[in-house]
Amino acid sequence: MFINILMLVPTLYMLQVYDRVVTSGSYDTLMMLTLLMILMLGFMGVLQWIRSKVLTRAANQFDKLTNSYAFEIGFIGALNNKSDQRPYQLMSDVKGIRQFISGHAITAFFDAPWVPVYLAVMFLFHPWYGWIAIFAALLLVTLTFANAMLIKKPQSNANHFSNKADNLYRSTLTNAEAIHGMGMLRRFINRWEKHHFKSLIEQSQSADWNALITSTSKTLRLILQSLILGAGALLVLNQEITPGLMIAGSILLGRALAPIDQLTGAWQSVVSSRGQYDRLNKISRKILVSTNNMELPEPKGNLAFEKAVVAIPGIDHKENPDKQVVLKGLSFGIKAGDVVAVIGASASGKSSLARAILGIWPTTSGHVRLDGADIQQWNRESIGPHLGYLPQDIELFPGTVKENIARFGNVDSEQVIAAAKKSGVHELILQLPDGYDTELGVGGHGLSGGQKQRIALARALYCNPKVIVLDEPNSNLDEAGEQALAQALKQCKQDGNTVIVISHRQSALFQADKILVMANGQLSMYGPREAVLQKLRESSQSSNPSGSSSYTALSDNKVNATK
Repeated sequence: MFINILMLVPTLYMLQVYDRVVTSGSYDTLMMLTLLMILMLGFMGVLQWIRSKVLTRAANQFDKLTNSYAFEIGFIGALNNKSDQRPYQLMSDVKGIRQFISGHAITAFFDAPWVPVYLAVMFLFHPWYGWIAIFAALLLVTLTFANAMLIKKPQSNANHFSNKADNLYRSTLTNAEAIHGMGMLRRFINRWEKHHFKSLIEQSQSADWNALITSTSKTLRLILQSLILGAGALLVLNQEITPGLMIAGSILLGRALAPIDQLTGAWQSVVSSRGQYDRLNKISRKILVSTNNMELPEPKGNLAFEKAVVAIPGIDHKENPDKQVVLKGLSFGIKAGDVVAVIGASASGKSSLARAILGIWPTTSGHVRLDGADIQQWNRESIGPHLGYLPQDIELFPGTVKENIARFGNVDSEQVIAAAKKSGVHELILQLPDGYDTELGVGGHGLSGGQKQRIALARALYCNPKVIVLDEPNSNLDEAGEQALAQALKQCKQDGNTVIVISHRQSALFQADKILVMANGQLSMYGPREAVLQKLRESSQSSNPSGSSSYTALSDNKVNATK
């Protein structure tokens, strides 16, 4: 309020100088008016500086309150495939809104409500001034709305094609080795350029419209300021106003139209920020961040599936419900301390079973229970240390080896070394340049597939979790790695851990107490190892008289003992 009131000072100063100082020839009046003008404008400058500081802190507070929430909903959206936007875009949206709040465009919204005050002062000068000012304001407001309508569609299209180009670029970098190995780089560049150039075309169209409207608005404002000066001269000649009012009216019109002119020029920023704000709201309504559930006692490791149906998250299952369901009414139990091997053909639901056990993919009906409580009822931060997971797609994170093994929590050196020894990777880590303090790049860059898998296994075994899920833990292992994995499974069995091992390799079955066979998302067989292997052998012989089967040898106790 004070900033906008003090904006009238130059106009009133000009009016007093022309109508009082020039006519009276008083040096004292000029000095006092000048000192008063300097004092008031200096105070206005201080207020503008304070307003800028307040907006900067408001922007930082918005970021502080929002960024972790945006991080979490982006993570959950990526986890459940529920976000139709790029998850990492949310953090960029928070940054964009923060910059808008602390920028100059938002001050136009604070100044715009004071335009009627300036128009009222114009009417006090002379009715002609008031009507000319109202006409000018309506003209510029019309241009502002025209600008908003004209840039809306090309701006939306530009964002769409920009997102496609960015997604393709990230995918290219992720799969750089395969693309380079098969000589596909130029094709991906051509596809990226196609989306990128479409984005540039739409952005150029949006910028062209914005530039045209902005230029027109500024030109009209200058013309109207000059016209009102001419109108003032006519009124002076008719002795209806003083020469001071003639000059002051032109200056005040420029001040009255400035906020509208600012809005016209900054409208592209306004549209972009509004889109970011709407996107954050839309996704936050779509993705429910889990609340902190009540703490439950430390789990023992008993698992139970009760008619559990699991579907791929983030997909509308109403259109094709049968095709998207990956686990179909599973009912079975795993006692604490059991080692269960899960086998089955590709796409039979093995990895989906692992995700269901850990609560990564929720059930659409039925329950997956850990010690009697639905896995979704557990507080994730509390249950996390009691769960160990080695995913099929191994991912290590930027940081030291010890931080990766310790899951980026407080590093307990004894537990880190114990997990490394349990997984058989301690000696391997000591051979790295800085041992446990070796810095890893994104995705564990610089390590072989087997090294990454064994370090990830140590992470899964950190602090001796009650339930351990290993999805293809030997896919990248050599003979030494296989032996280390077998020893780790044996140690887990001795420690009473509940272990679920998913593997295509026969060597993973020898430490198992039970075998679970998956077929088309359903439970085909489940029971003690020898009983299931015998059934598999009989089934193989009935369908193949020659008796050749990958599981036949496993049913022979002598072979098992030898292995």
